[in-house]
Amino acid sequence: MDRAVTQTGKDIYGDITRLCNPTATWSSVSKETAIYHIENYIHTYHVPWRTGRTEIRVVNGPNGKYLRTDQDHTTRNNLNDLPDC
Repeated sequence: MDRAVTQTGKDIYGDITRLCNPTATWSSVSKETAIYHIENYIHTYHVPWRTGRTEIRVVNGPNGKYLRTDQDHTTRNNLNDLPDC
């Protein structure tokens, strides 16, 4: 199943902790659950920007796995641009 993400949960450092869509039946999943879903091909997640959809992917960083999307092809994590959930 493909899931649209419209909001994100963030910790005090701005790191993504949750993916959310309050109008969807799934409404909210933790970062760890979303990573599991993506890596095991259970669900895909994307952000429906006004300029088109952008896939959310798992990245292996120096401090572990995290979620990101490169809507504008920069190193900035555009998931931070979404409203908080």
